[in-house]
Parts: sequence; C-alpha cells; structure tokens
Amino acid sequence: MNDSRRAQVLRAIVEDFVATNEPVGSKAIVQRHTLGVSPATIRNDMAQLEAEGYIAQPHTSAGRIPTDLGYRMFVDRIDEFKPLSQAERRAILQLVDGESDLDGMLDRTVRLLAGLTHQVALIQYPMVSQAKVKHIEVVGLAAGRVLVVLITDAGQVEQKIVVLAEAVDEDGLARIRERINAEYAGRRLSRIDARTSEQTDAEAAAGTPSNTEATSEDSAAGGPAEATITRIRDAVTDLVAATREERIIMAGTANLARSGHEFGEQMAPILEAFEEQVVLLKLLTSMAEDHAEISVRIGRENTHESFSSTSVVAAEYGRVAGSSARLAVLGPTRMDYPTTISAVRAVAKYVSSALDRG
Repeated sequence: MNDSRRAQVLRAIVEDFVATNEPVGSKAIVQRHTLGVSPATIRNDMAQLEAEGYIAQPHTSAGRIPTDLGYRMFVDRIDEFKPLSQAERRAILQLVDGESDLDGMLDRTVRLLAGLTHQVALIQYPMVSQAKVKHIEVVGLAAGRVLVVLITDAGQVEQKIVVLAEAVDEDGLARIRERINAEYAGRRLSRIDARTSEQTDAEAAAGTPSNTEATSEDSAAGGPAEATITRIRDAVTDLVAATREERIIMAGTANLARSGHEFGEQMAPILEAFEEQVVLLKLLTSMAEDHAEISVRIGRENTHESFSSTSVVAAEYGRVAGSSARLAVLGPTRMDYPTTISAVRAVAKYVSSALDRG
C-alpha cells in the first residue's frame, strides 16, 4: 500500500476502533477525520482495504474493524508517538531510582509499566554472566543454621539457609565471613563452577594460601571446621547458579481480565500460558531476534498459539555487565500502539540508566 488516502482511511479506522471498540463506518470517518472526501469515496476506499485484507466486516451492514495485517500496516507507519506526561516521568524516576537492588527495582518497574499501559507487563531478568561477586554475608539464625546472602555488582541478591554440622558462635561467623569473602569477592560469576573453590588468578599470583590450607589453619586456631566452610562454599555455588536461571516477573493480569470479552475462548489458553515461564521466555527470546529497538508482534505473528489474539510490545533494556534482557507489554490486538510503544521505550530507557549507575 502506498502513502495514499487509503492509508489515511486505515489509520482512521484503527484509531476509532481502538477508542470505541465499535466497528467503524464511512460516515463516522467523515465526521471525525478531515479527509476532504464524501462518504461514498470513503466506502470505495474501505472496499479496497477489505479486498487487500487490511480490514474486515464482522457483521452484515456493520462498519469495519482492522485485521492483524491492518494493525501491522498501522504500526509500521507510526511517525509520531505520544510523549509521557510529566507526572508519568516523575513516577518512573521515583519508582526506578528508589531501589538499590535489582530484585526490588524490577518488581516495582513491572508494576509501573502495567499501570502506565493498563495491560499485562513482563520483565525478563538480565543474564549477567560478566557480573562479579560484590559481597557474601553469613548471618546466624539458630543453633546450626545460617543464612548465606550473595550480592553481585549488578545488584542481584540471592539467599539460602544452610544447616551446619556444628553450632557456630559470632566469632566463628566473623571468621567464616572473612574467609568466604576473601575467596569469592571480586570473582566473576562465570568463573565459579559447580562445587569447586579454585583460586583466582590474582590469589595464585600473590601466593595466597589455598582454601584447604587456610581452612586447616582456621581449624587449628579454633575456627570453623572444614566441613562447615565446605557447606558455605556449596551454598555460594548454588546461589551463583540461581543468578543464571532465566526468570520473568509479571504484573497486571487483572488488566487482561478486564478485556476478557475481546479474547472470548482464547482467554483460558492465555492464562494457562502465563503459568509457564518457559513459554513467556521463548516469546521474549523470539522477539529479541527482531534486532529492533522496539519489537511489536501482532496476533498470529506471535510464535505461540495461545497468544494469537494478543499483541506484544517489547524493548531491550540495560546491557548490564555484558548482557541484557527485555521488558514487554501484552494485551489485546485492539491496543493503543503509539502510547504503549512510548511507555515501553521510556521505561526501558530509565531502567537501563538506573542499572548503569548501579
């Protein structure tokens, strides 16, 4: 389709249908849009658009509604996006900048995105393979139990309760904490392999005693036993593995329920797909293959059949420590695309900036 009056008619039909959720007729287009032609001319243009598959007539004598192809043509021709209001920008800054750790920031961000767009929002955890261990905390809970907390320089926080074979007092915990941080602080997550405690290159170059030697010295001095240190190391390895797991945070499913009448029988498969994180991960991964700042999948363009009646708008955010992830909005194909794209783009930008500063 060239840049003609028919393109303007298609845009009018999309905008009116999104606003009213009612089929759009030629008279309505003439009344609401300044196209400078008669209803008869508009009807001829609509007939051509229908023949080309851009619009459809849901009922006899009714107006027209956009098809997936029509939405696609509309989105591809968007040349102006609605800027976020000052209040919306302030909300983004307050909620995103107010968090010091990755988990909290992503949780509040996905809720904000759902609120801005009135759709379902998704955020994929970044795979930060180049991140480093910033600090490991070891906190005593009760006799023989401690909480091990891993904090990375990318802001990730993972924790695990460990049951020890011996009770450890505060002095013992301090020695464990010191030893474990000496071993792991500053190390890349990708270099911490399963159930190993190899020296770093820096330790080896400096002649730092091996883990076994240091642990033996601790034990001889009345410090924690080797079995205790080994369990803490194993916990650290498990926590590092947890940072590599692909995860998604989701918010705003109630918004989808409010649009349930638009999905009909497709609602149940959509909700079932939401329960399978692997399905959502595959969806966002496939959108990353578009290699675009903003990727939009409409209706049957989505690779998973459950999402054939939805549209998804996604953007990459925060190339953190050598990696990145995507955040997205999912809703019915009858979506306010310009506003949604603006919100997704702005939130991705602010999250990226916050992670860079972190």
